[in-house]
Amino acid sequence: MKAVVFHGIGDIRLDDVPEPTIQDPTDAIVRLTASAICGTDLHFVRGTMPGTKEGRILGHEGVGVVEEVGEHVRNLVPGERVVIPSTIACGTCSYCRAGYYAQCDDANPNGPGTAFFGGPDEAGGFDGLQAEKARVPYANVGLVKLPDEVADDQAILISDIFPTGYQAADMAEIRAGDTVCVLGCGPVGQFAIWSAFHLGAGRVIAVDRVEDRLEIARRQGAEIVSFEEDDAVEYVRETTRGIGPDRVIDAVGVDAEHPSGQDAPEQEEAIEDIAPSRAPEGPLWQPGSGPTQAAEWAIEMVAKAGTVTLIGVYPQTVKRFPIGAAMMKNLTITMGNCNHRKYIPHLVELTRAGAIDPSALVTRVEHVTDAISAYEEFDQRHAGWLKVVLDPARVTA
Repeated sequence: MKAVVFHGIGDIRLDDVPEPTIQDPTDAIVRLTASAICGTDLHFVRGTMPGTKEGRILGHEGVGVVEEVGEHVRNLVPGERVVIPSTIACGTCSYCRAGYYAQCDDANPNGPGTAFFGGPDEAGGFDGLQAEKARVPYANVGLVKLPDEVADDQAILISDIFPTGYQAADMAEIRAGDTVCVLGCGPVGQFAIWSAFHLGAGRVIAVDRVEDRLEIARRQGAEIVSFEEDDAVEYVRETTRGIGPDRVIDAVGVDAEHPSGQDAPEQEEAIEDIAPSRAPEGPLWQPGSGPTQAAEWAIEMVAKAGTVTLIGVYPQTVKRFPIGAAMMKNLTITMGNCNHRKYIPHLVELTRAGAIDPSALVTRVEHVTDAISAYEEFDQRHAGWLKVVLDPARVTA
């Protein structure tokens, strides 16, 4: 079968690989009908999240049809449509039972960290979902059935991006009337904006520099700020009468960019610490120029006694954080990988009820055979490449 395979930093290829097989009684084999490219995938290719081995199939977002189940998967049968949560969880340990599926004690064979598809060995070393078929561990818990009313192009956003943005708003403890600032208007940021309004925010301010992403945020009702045109921190302070937002969500993470023309030597040093190995010089696969920029802005702009939520991905190699400034403001700081299985059933029902159409954020649907060029366009944040869905069913020879 065809799959998108990691061969090294700056080197991904469309390869022929063996089809997956049942290995454990709680496994299922799913034929993918949709997968997607995520910003987290770019962290591996750029070298800002190390540890992905050559030969790993990439991708952690998937929708498909069950083809085969292990003997302990008693709630699914071949032929049923399912959405695949990006993180893998057993559903049985104390963390899963408390809703912390991303902290499952059993899913990761290589340590205590979050297990997810298509990532480094410290995340379990599982092959990913940018392929024609995939093996899904703990399928009796992880796979969520899809009703006929929820289409594949809606469900693929519920695999990862929608629950991640929703969790960000949930962890930010948004109350009715709050002013919320969302840093980053990529797919996660867009769903964080929607979720903030859904949970009662009175105002949402969205910060980015990519014009088409800011426009999508504006259409959702957010007040937009381009950090290329304004000093984002000062503008947000000014528009909140010097107080700052009650809640700030960092939906950017380690590949943040600082404003063009702004010298930031400390950020350059941070890049060297985080990504000492990177792709050759050129336009593609370069780490962001401000790896801790969004987190620092969040602490700087939030109101005293406010909440900062980090949902953008930061690898363990990141060591810098303005803890002193946060303490002096009596802030609450929340963060963490998404507990997808906790939120997915609710978001499926919101979609079925028509409260939201997640597919509105899908801006490109590409053949799997065009995946490498799609990665390149997405890496460059080109206009019209907000969220890229791959169609594994349209594989050409």
